[in-house]
Amino acid sequence: MCVRKTPPHQGGSSTVPTLETDLTPYATMLSFTRYVGRTGPRKASFVSGLRRARQAKSGFNPHGQLVKALKADIQFRTPGTHLEAVVQAVKPRWRPLYEASTTGAARYLESLGDLDKLWLAQTHDALAVIGGLPVKINPHLGLRYEGGRAEAVRLHFDETPPSDETVVATLHLMAAYMDQILPHAEPVLVDVRRGDVFRAGAATKPADIDRWLTGEAAAFAAMWSTAS
Repeated sequence: MCVRKTPPHQGGSSTVPTLETDLTPYATMLSFTRYVGRTGPRKASFVSGLRRARQAKSGFNPHGQLVKALKADIQFRTPGTHLEAVVQAVKPRWRPLYEASTTGAARYLESLGDLDKLWLAQTHDALAVIGGLPVKINPHLGLRYEGGRAEAVRLHFDETPPSDETVVATLHLMAAYMDQILPHAEPVLVDVRRGDVFRAGAATKPADIDRWLTGEAAAFAAMWSTAS
């Protein structure tokens, strides 16, 4: 195994405090999986952009209200009611983004089946160390179905579908830390704009994925250190 596990961070935490005050290489699962989905010089440009954003202490998550609306529809058994309402509730500048996302989100919600037979489950963040690079593993929500089956769900909001590399990396990282995130749960990635659901397959050996991600993490850290 090429990753080292450390104690989890609670789901409400969005930062690693000891790393936010300097320029030590660090990635969220979102930034790391976006990185592995890129090729060639685009990787270096992407890492440089992350470093500049850290220096400027900039960053904003425009999808927070959509996640809350999706959770509310699950919790209160209201298929799509909160998702429809949130489009009108967000600021006008974000409305096109929400309009593009809520149709697929409603499709995913419908795919869950009878909402009376599942519940939201508490998840926790975990901090992976991959090839020396700290990576925060943070699903958006947890689900527990009647009968005991559980899922830890990460949502993909990008305009383009997730690449094969992004899907593999996301599901593998969540699976590797599931004992901290939501014990015995299955990792799931949802392409929100299209409502597509991805689950782990058995085509690639976990050890091969570990070696691949370790190399990617080492390259990420090297690019970060040489970025101006």
